[in-house]
Amino acid sequence: MAEEQIANPPSDERELGFDQVLERLHKIVTRIEQGNLPLEQALSLFEDGVRLSRRGSSILDATEQRIELLVRSEDGSETRRPLPAPGSTSAPGDTP
Repeated sequence: MAEEQIANPPSDERELGFDQVLERLHKIVTRIEQGNLPLEQALSLFEDGVRLSRRGSSILDATEQRIELLVRSEDGSETRRPLPAPGSTSAPGDTP
């Protein structure tokens, strides 16, 4: 059953959320890593994975834009700052 879900992606992958994309990518990677697939099926899964990866990247880009809008200053002026790296407490260039 899980194999059918991977092999037959939804007609419109644009409806998938980020968590769904990651879950499907994980399933694809697991199947390919098992190494017991015919070449054509492995290639088809790889293509699905690339498409899903692009979808995930698109979701992250849109999310970053939304975050940048939320970080606008109180006077309404836009101050573009890069997102801080995971684990850091401030963005690069911020002064303590």
